[in-house]
Amino acid sequence: MNPTLAAVALSLLSAAAYAAAAVAQERLAARSSGTSTLGMLARGAWWWSVTLNAGAALLHVVALKYGTLTLVQPLGALTLVAAVPLGARVAGRRVSAVEWRGTGLTLIGLGVLLVTASGPAPDDVLSLPQAVAVAGTTAVLIGALTRGARPGLRHATSAGFASGVASALTQTVTVAATDRSDSPLSAQVVVVALLVAAFAAAGLLLSQTAYQGGLGAPLAVVTLANPLAAAAIGLSLLGERLQGGAAGVLLALVGASIAGWGVVTLSRSAPEPATDGARVDDDHPVAAVLALEPGSAAYEPPLLPRQSSPGHLTSL
Repeated sequence: MNPTLAAVALSLLSAAAYAAAAVAQERLAARSSGTSTLGMLARGAWWWSVTLNAGAALLHVVALKYGTLTLVQPLGALTLVAAVPLGARVAGRRVSAVEWRGTGLTLIGLGVLLVTASGPAPDDVLSLPQAVAVAGTTAVLIGALTRGARPGLRHATSAGFASGVASALTQTVTVAATDRSDSPLSAQVVVVALLVAAFAAAGLLLSQTAYQGGLGAPLAVVTLANPLAAAAIGLSLLGERLQGGAAGVLLALVGASIAGWGVVTLSRSAPEPATDGARVDDDHPVAAVLALEPGSAAYEPPLLPRQSSPGHLTSL
């Protein structure tokens, strides 16, 4: 199969699995308000959502084996798109006109990006010095953004950067570990894998901090900052190129702008009143999905019930 088609197909499956898991977990959290973490562990529905998230994460990692960062990472926004009809159906309501508009804009923008971001399967990896330099630079940038800042957009931007870097490093681990000319347990693979774990955890913690200041704008910023960081690494260090030269770059910027508009629209949309007595939660199902993915859904576990802090979603 063509590497680009394989990467797109895997990304679609990953997004669908993340969306299903997020909507299921959001509903479970709504029905189990006040339940402790240990109480959630005893519920089969919670473990089902964990299984879906694990499968989605695995699909995302494999997609990074076949597709470039500039192709795979923006497709993470499809999780948000898939959650719209799923969340509406589960909540017993119709998809609103605003949600349809946001979905359409996101799909159009991603479609334009696919035209310019398609390419061969990745074969370049970050060297150990490059990986360490990327990690160090990102850590300094995150520190500068969040130092003394109140929970909000700065933390959201940092969360997106951390998760995007984690995905870029994951691609290096995946490609290097499956390269028959290199030992899967080489020092490069081990060190970079540790960096992946560190930045994945940082992205989770930073996103949760960002959501303390509200969900709408931080969720959109997280989703947009993730592919931006990953694409920057792919284009500058991994030899990735956009198709079509200067015209391709312009087209990619147009597509990214349209997709970004769609993401922002979806993150700000509000559900219509539920019918037939269905309960509508304070948090939109779309917000639940984005809380799972600061750009890279692959690295964040499912939502748990709300804690004592208003507007704060806690992950395991």
